[in-house]
Parts: sequence; structure tokens; C-alpha cells
Amino acid sequence: MDRFNGKTVVVTGASSGIGEGIARRFAAEGANVVLAARRKERLDALAAELGTQRTLAVVTDVTNQEDIESAVRSTVDRFGRIDVLVSNAGSAVLKEFEETTLADWRFTMSTDVESCFLGAQAALPHLKLSRGSVINIASASGLGGDRRLTAYNAAKGAVVNFTRGLAFDLGQFGIRVNTVAPSLTMDDQRATVPEYGALIERFNERRALRGYATPADIAGSVTFLASDDARFITGTVLPVDGGITAASGQPNLF
Repeated sequence: MDRFNGKTVVVTGASSGIGEGIARRFAAEGANVVLAARRKERLDALAAELGTQRTLAVVTDVTNQEDIESAVRSTVDRFGRIDVLVSNAGSAVLKEFEETTLADWRFTMSTDVESCFLGAQAALPHLKLSRGSVINIASASGLGGDRRLTAYNAAKGAVVNFTRGLAFDLGQFGIRVNTVAPSLTMDDQRATVPEYGALIERFNERRALRGYATPADIAGSVTFLASDDARFITGTVLPVDGGITAASGQPNLF
């Protein structure tokens, strides 16, 4: 497929996991892809694999405004435009609430929420020109509560509603803003590890589809929302969770 030929996509948190999967999918569909993350060696290796002619690796700390603005400048200097911004970088602190420190809270909010704000502001002048698209990666944890994930729940919930508000602010420029909300996502190699296999089974007790999502599954949803096939979709939250958010929350009765 070549839905993104001639278009430029910036993906944060692109050095591994979901971000890497998203970058790979956009590259496969013809886009110029900017890989923004903190791990230089991994970024360089991925850029080399995807082909440096249409790929740019930019070491970026998404909690740092200057880093994000620099990544945007580097993108435009290299490719001349920005059509899609995928704010994927994020982190979670797994702790009881009483053990969660203010530093934990601030780091999670900065990485998960402020990075979306900073990225959208920095890219906005260029998205106006391209009438582009912003896709924020939230989580099923932003649509409900979890044990020991208070900061993460709050941060991803903020991403969800930030997306809705931003869709209204940027719609006047023809810019669409959407969110993808994954649940448990892992690659096939990790799924063979016994502890992850046990985790998958625990998730399977609470959702409609068995198994697990891979980064490629999330990437497919992201590229759909960025494409012309979704030209009249904005302000939406698309769960990619095997139906876990469709549940009532009650245990299996039979």
C-alpha cells in the first residue's frame, strides 16, 4: 500500500514496542518517517533497517520542550513538511497509591500528557499547511481505573480528553485529532515467556477476544486514522483491546 507516499510522519517513542511498530507500518506505506526517542543506538539501527533515504532518527526527550521543537525543525529541514504527528511516548509507575511519590506523579504526567501538548504545539504551524492529523496513543487504562496505576490512569485519561478538546480547537484548520487506546500489547517472542503467558491468560478472563495485540495491530489502527479513509473522523477514541473495555467488570459467572 502507498497511502502515505510523499507524506511525513513523526513518531515519538519510536525506538521499541508500539512506537516501533507504528514507524514500520508508515514506512511500509511509503511515508517519510521521523523516529523520535531517547535511545540513539536503537533509533540509528531502526533507521538503517527502514532505509535512511526516507527515515530520520532524532534523539528526543519528550519531556523537554527544546528537544521536541528541535525534532520538529529537523523534520522540516529534512523533508519540508509534517503531515502526521503520532504522540506515542509514555511511561507507567506500578505502585500502591500511598507509595507513589510526587516525583512519580510528575514524571508520568510529563511523559504521557505534557509530551502530547508540546508535540502538538510545536508541529501545529506545519500541520496547518498540510491539513494534517494528530494521533495520541492513550490506553485502556485511560478509560477506567486499575489497581496500583493511579498516576497512569490519570495521565492516560487526560490524553483522552485532551484529544477531544484539541479536535475542536484544530478542526477549523482541517486538522483531525484522534486517540488509539491499546490494552496489553506485546510481540510474539515475549508472549512465549512463562510469566507473560500467565499474564495473557489473566487478561483473557476479562475480554471478548483471546490472545494479545501486537505492535502491528496498534499500527494498523493508527494508519487508518491518519489516512483519507478516516477523513471525517476526529475527536474519537479507538480502543484496540480485544473487547476489554466492553466488559461490565463482573467476573465470569459460568
